[in-house]
Amino acid sequence: MTAPPEGKQLPYVPAPSPSALPTTRSGRGFPWRTLAVVLPACWILLAGWNHRWIGDDGLIYTRVVRQILAGNGPVFNIGERVETSTGTLWQWLVAAAALPTGKDPATVAVWLGLVLCTTGFVLALLGTLTLYGRPARVVPLGVLALLPVQATWDYATSGLETGLAFCWLGATWWALVHTGRSGRQLVPAAVLLGAGPLVRPDLALVTAVYAVVLYALVRPRLRHMLTALAAGLALPVGYEVFRAGYYGILVPLPAVTKEASWTLWDRGLFYLADFIAPYHLWLPLALVAALAVPVAAAVHDAPDGRRTLIIAAAPVAAGLASALFVTKVGGDFMHGRMLLPGLFLVLLPGFLVPLTRTTASALVALTVWAGSCLLLWRPPPTSDDGSHFVVDEHTGYVGATGQDHPVTQSAHAARTFLFAREVRRLQAAGERVVLIETSYDRKVEALPLSAQRHPGVRFAGVEARLGHVGVAIPLDETATDSLSLANPLGAHTQPVVFRKAGHEKPIDRAWVIADYTDPSPADSPAVRAARHALTCGAIAELQDSFRTPLTVSRFWHNLTGAWERTRLRIPADPVAAERTFCVK
Repeated sequence: MTAPPEGKQLPYVPAPSPSALPTTRSGRGFPWRTLAVVLPACWILLAGWNHRWIGDDGLIYTRVVRQILAGNGPVFNIGERVETSTGTLWQWLVAAAALPTGKDPATVAVWLGLVLCTTGFVLALLGTLTLYGRPARVVPLGVLALLPVQATWDYATSGLETGLAFCWLGATWWALVHTGRSGRQLVPAAVLLGAGPLVRPDLALVTAVYAVVLYALVRPRLRHMLTALAAGLALPVGYEVFRAGYYGILVPLPAVTKEASWTLWDRGLFYLADFIAPYHLWLPLALVAALAVPVAAAVHDAPDGRRTLIIAAAPVAAGLASALFVTKVGGDFMHGRMLLPGLFLVLLPGFLVPLTRTTASALVALTVWAGSCLLLWRPPPTSDDGSHFVVDEHTGYVGATGQDHPVTQSAHAARTFLFAREVRRLQAAGERVVLIETSYDRKVEALPLSAQRHPGVRFAGVEARLGHVGVAIPLDETATDSLSLANPLGAHTQPVVFRKAGHEKPIDRAWVIADYTDPSPADSPAVRAARHALTCGAIAELQDSFRTPLTVSRFWHNLTGAWERTRLRIPADPVAAERTFCVK
């Protein structure tokens, strides 16, 4: 072979691999491959449509979208630069889709999530088909271990970023297969991989695994590698600079609230069991794992089989890492949601497999299991062992709204919560107050709102359900939560509750009174301590980082202090916080 000109590199050309596994017949005349892709895609589309809904956490996104569309920026409240959206890219996609249509962002989020989820499954199936050299006869095996799981249908919509996550996982798998086999299109693949942390921060694990595998397979020249690296890092690093300067911390605020660096194995294992047990998921997973041995052996003996096995191992490794991380940090309170990406990844190499007698027998067994899931095995409304708590959110919100498909903001606004009723009454009376929920849907307290601490705001509301309070209170007023997903002060406190994921940092009522009201002779010692602590050191600087007007100087100060600010933790007890941060 003639040596390439100076500075040029010959592209990698893989050995031909028409099929990794032998098939019994050519399959000519019957559209095996088309049906193997179309039927699973139709399943998730129809199942997601039948379970379409949006829950409270989806409404957190849509309030931010409404603020963006109103020209107020990516914030939950005007005048407070707080990033409540964990899926950064999702909020901007929903805003982009809602802008030309003028539709309710909640409904747009439901539709967009379903379309992206279905697209992700199609890309994943096509990627797996290509992995095995596009054999004539294939069967949807691994995907059949995912589709009957009710959580998959529930989070095809929900208003959350899960549909986008499925789309990204499908697209990156397709790119990994094509780039890993051909050695070409490394830069577009790098750009796609780089978007992972903006889909969800924890998807950085997938980005890292895929990037290592691509480098090992392609082995690009230094210049090409640096170009791909720069292209892949441009978007996430650029947004990280914006995030640090605009919001003042390095991660979305819910990541601080939920302490993504925790180790809570007992709660995480309870969450894992709550996902596996209702569907008897160990049955299809054991079957797929057993089938992987003969499939891998046949692939290894095929032309370029080693490369194919390395590509196939990448999503399995990434999926196991994802599931391990979710379990380590204590899981979630929504049934199955955080474990779905891991299951999707682990099953990806077997989504479609060439038809043989062995795979045909496995398909029959999986079909029996799938029928049992559809007819008999569903998750309970709640799982509660006294120490840990997981809930089937879809069932809960269908019951709470009284609608089979609560997909609009109005469906949630119509709920007859005590808090919402009091908001409407006090706003109609024109009172300047902060309304604080002191007991879940049983007791609220209205106090005079401080004009000095919150100029320009006539009404503020604080309750546990951030999505609901964001619907109940207009965009030009202040809505925040007692669980600290939108309250930086509470998010940076030390955790006090560990029973339910995302509910570990209920902010002490004394902090809320100190922040939203003027001093009073009736203040308790805890309130007086909180008022003092808010003026001291790092706590006062934290408040300034998101409430003072954004100038060049403020942006730079936020940017340079983001690391220390992200690490800041405050005692939950105001008296202890005063002792820690105030020099007497």
